[in-house]
Amino acid sequence: MVQDKRVDILKEAILLEHKGKALYESVTKTATVEGVRELFNMLVREEKNHIQILTKQYSNLIKGEDIDASEIEKSNGTVTATIISDAIVKEIFGAGYEAAVISAALEFEKNAVKYYSENADRAKSDGEKKLFQWLTKWEQTHMMMLARLDNDIKEQIWYDNQFWPLD
Repeated sequence: MVQDKRVDILKEAILLEHKGKALYESVTKTATVEGVRELFNMLVREEKNHIQILTKQYSNLIKGEDIDASEIEKSNGTVTATIISDAIVKEIFGAGYEAAVISAALEFEKNAVKYYSENADRAKSDGEKKLFQWLTKWEQTHMMMLARLDNDIKEQIWYDNQFWPLD
């Protein structure tokens, strides 16, 4: 029996989510800025949710069933809106730990978006397509939030160090 390629894709997706969760959990334990810890705690909760959903879909495939889009729709809450205040940005030292992990998390989320969107494009069933589109949307939200924070930190560094073009 030839193994269903979708099983391998889901195994890789589960691994990807576990890696993200592990990275984000480490930040919650080591970050000195409370706002950064809160942000990464939210990301940990969302990665756990993704793992649960992917594991359920993996189980479906192993049992010979298809991906169940109705399960995805039940879990389709909105991504927690984390407000990244100016105070948090000012607490983050530009070349410090928090700034570095935010940049690393941003790259991680970019890779997740790429993986999920590519698999959505290659999907063979509607359920599979919906699953990967749903994951792409969530990871894009994470990516945009982290990109905004990364950019705000960079702008703060430029402002603090007067890295502006001379007239």
